[in-house]
Amino acid sequence: MDKIIIDYNNIYKEIKQYSSEELNVLCHDIRNILMDTISKNGGHLASNLGVVELTIALHRCFNFDVDKVIFDVGHQSYTHKILTNRKEEFSTIRQFNGLSGYPKITESQYDFFNTGHSSTSISAALGYARAAKVNNKENYSIAVIGDGALTGGMAFEALNDAGTSDEKIIVILNDNEMSITKNVGGFSRHLANIRSKKIYYTTNNRVKRITESIPFVGKSIYKMIHRTKTSIKYLFTQGVFFEELGFNYIGPVDGHNIKRLSEMLEDAKKFNGPVLLHVITKKGKGYEKAQKWPQFYHGVSQFDIEEGIVESNKNTFSKVVGDYLVTLAKKDERIQVICPATTMGNGLYEFYNTYKKRYFDVGIAEQHAVTLAAGMALGKSKPIVVMYATFLQRAYDQMLHDICLMKIPVLFLIDRAGIVGADGETHQGIYDVALLSHMPYIEILAPSRENDLKNMIDYGLKQNDHPIVIRYPKGECLNYEVIEELEFLGPCYIKKGTDVVLFSYNITLTQLINAAKVLEQKGISCSIIDIRRLKPLNVKAITNVINNHKFALFIEESVTDGTMYRHFLNQSKVHGLNLDGKPCPQGNYSQVLNHCKLDDLSIVSYVLENYQNR
Repeated sequence: MDKIIIDYNNIYKEIKQYSSEELNVLCHDIRNILMDTISKNGGHLASNLGVVELTIALHRCFNFDVDKVIFDVGHQSYTHKILTNRKEEFSTIRQFNGLSGYPKITESQYDFFNTGHSSTSISAALGYARAAKVNNKENYSIAVIGDGALTGGMAFEALNDAGTSDEKIIVILNDNEMSITKNVGGFSRHLANIRSKKIYYTTNNRVKRITESIPFVGKSIYKMIHRTKTSIKYLFTQGVFFEELGFNYIGPVDGHNIKRLSEMLEDAKKFNGPVLLHVITKKGKGYEKAQKWPQFYHGVSQFDIEEGIVESNKNTFSKVVGDYLVTLAKKDERIQVICPATTMGNGLYEFYNTYKKRYFDVGIAEQHAVTLAAGMALGKSKPIVVMYATFLQRAYDQMLHDICLMKIPVLFLIDRAGIVGADGETHQGIYDVALLSHMPYIEILAPSRENDLKNMIDYGLKQNDHPIVIRYPKGECLNYEVIEELEFLGPCYIKKGTDVVLFSYNITLTQLINAAKVLEQKGISCSIIDIRRLKPLNVKAITNVINNHKFALFIEESVTDGTMYRHFLNQSKVHGLNLDGKPCPQGNYSQVLNHCKLDDLSIVSYVLENYQNR
């Protein structure tokens, strides 16, 4: 038999006619593309390997020139990109000026919604469905959502709304038993019960079609069967949960069987109202290491396919936090840690293994995490909330209403603060300072060294009258000496000069140190101040520093409303470099800094132009 060659230039049109043999070759080929590209570029590996067959089945059963598919979170959309005329560009994914690692409406006509944060797909798909009805269009809206994302409250809000409608929306529950770490909570157990009780494996639609075709008595028979079937359903499965919401439930079905998936999808299309198709997939499918340890292969950096991921010994902020919390918990039994489904990324795996009863992974539920911590603190425990800066955005109302206004002493450790790089605009941690700094009673700290980070955690745990946020970046801790402290955990000199003073915090200080070396060579003496405490800002100490220099420049990886220099705008010699409000592009850290004019050479250019022309 001739070797089957996949023509990706025409695959979008021809995939519906592919034979079983061609589909098998296509699945194998796509997995090779995914493995080869992600091992070089980094990205989301296990989730994409798990949805190859499901994505192919979607493309065989729907026409995305008119139908809409929205991938929740979006980190499992790589196969969709390959099947929609982006195979030749796929090697650029997550690179500067390359394909996004998530769906992006400006990238392709087949990306229908920008995703990056979880639990939004059902709402957006329902919106598309309602717009189609208003415009008298006949098309399907499909939401592909993982069981991890379904732990997010917004998904339940959308299910509740969609279930009471008659919209043509199909929700595909991609059940792989994982989010970023293993799923937790009651709904995870609910899905496990469905998976384990496969006696009830038929669909209401098929029964209805067969019985109602019987002359005269068909409808009566169907009503009787439906009542009986509902009773059986309660006995054998809990899938009725979705039908009680108003959905027609189908499944569970093997998510790696394209033929069976296609049959179920065709069935789903025949319902007039909302449908939930329950699909069982294996995260990491096709790569043994990722299938065995999906939590380690969720989001990966560059790695060798044969060797697999090798644990890094770098002294990252996340690692320091994770190790230090274990040490502190041994000394204080009141310490409890709350994390919304990012255990691995936040460096908390050892804490979880050591103190399971004091570790609460609440699922993808940032709002709940914050208010849960408020209740725990009022109950006299010491809750520590650890999450990414980008995900904290989802809980700002709770931060204001349930924490700050009551001055509840909760310690927040906010990881991935500042520019994070390849995940792109949806994941940059550049808004937290702006939003938090306008809230009452909150204190915001920003370490750049390991010792400062530990001291700040100690300090935060001792406070009992207000909330404290410690924001720290992705990457390694800096290593420099403090020359003079102007305030404990506040402004400090790390270099002293006479002409120009440069202010910043977190790892942006690296750019200042490099810039100062160049400026010194050009005859400009520089001081460098690590601000460290962003709120309350020690305006008096910083003003004194400014007054002792001829020119001051604040450099911050934050949008304008969150910058520190806004407090000193009444002084003509005070300048600021920050993010102007436009989303940060994807790319490595250096590339994004350069694009945003926050790198060391841009700082040098700005000082030379403005200091000499002052």
